[in-house]
Amino acid sequence: MWARAFAGLIAGFFLAAAVTGLVTWLPPGPWQNALVPSLIAFVPLWMLAALWAFSFRSALRAWLVLPGSAAAGFAMLGLLRLAGAVQ
Repeated sequence: MWARAFAGLIAGFFLAAAVTGLVTWLPPGPWQNALVPSLIAFVPLWMLAALWAFSFRSALRAWLVLPGSAAAGFAMLGLLRLAGAVQ
């Protein structure tokens, strides 16, 4: 149980950061307009990721899926930046 909790807190932080980055960059217009709402949404997203860790049957799955999802989110951010799709 503690391993899943730590997976949710640590890996969930990075997952929430990636989702917040996507929410900030993807709407049309300058990203500065979406910055404050995205930062307000960061903590609830982090808590959702922490709760998501408890839906896995084992801590190993939580430690594999949550960081994998965060890495995919950061990869999407990087690809959007390389493609010039964001400002």
